[in-house]
Amino acid sequence: MTNSALITGASRGIGLGIAERLAAQGYGLTITARDASRLAAVADDLRAAGASDVVAVAADMADPEAAHALVGAHEERFGSMRALVLNAGVGTAGAIADFPMRRFDKTVAVNLAAPFALLQRSLPLLRKGAANHPGHGAKVVAVSSITGVYAEANLAVYGATKAALLSLVETLNAEESGNGIAGTAIAPAYVDTDMSEWTKDRIPADTMLTVNDVVELVDAVLRLSHRAVLSRMVLTRAGASGYGA
Repeated sequence: MTNSALITGASRGIGLGIAERLAAQGYGLTITARDASRLAAVADDLRAAGASDVVAVAADMADPEAAHALVGAHEERFGSMRALVLNAGVGTAGAIADFPMRRFDKTVAVNLAAPFALLQRSLPLLRKGAANHPGHGAKVVAVSSITGVYAEANLAVYGATKAALLSLVETLNAEESGNGIAGTAIAPAYVDTDMSEWTKDRIPADTMLTVNDVVELVDAVLRLSHRAVLSRMVLTRAGASGYGA
């Protein structure tokens, strides 16, 4: 039975790194991002890298209908799901005192509502995936942030949504780990990606975590047996306090 995974935010950064690792292992992949042309090019690269099949679905995670379309496309092609990787996210800095509610709503939609909807719609497929792979079960990996663990000034909204992901994963484990579905939230400090470009004048890129640091953890989680539940991992930067991004 071929392993299959659905990965959001898969056209660049951490999501792309995870997709490339799973492609090399022969996974069937459903990938999504907003840019259709870039996503199509990534799909071609993933096939060349060894993916058994790739379904590319361009979608905006702020769209309430995106989860239905994505999971539907995955089910039609693969029938079950071994791994759900909730990676897509947005974030802008701003103090609580004057953070625009429009940006608040967008951040919550992409970082919390979309992952919840995807998880909910994917559960039947994940249960099938767990049944097809009884030794390892099915896995849900949510890319959270260290700002969801330790508060950071001007990142209240981003951090709150990432803290919610930690809670969501822990509740998933309380409800579904007995069915062979285990979730892990990975909470890294700044990773050297496009998303962290805005702060590289303050925190140099060569001091940030690498994409591969996160990919290695995801790979390890997917190899755990169905008996193991690892709810969260916090990944800090060398030389930093450990209590900040």
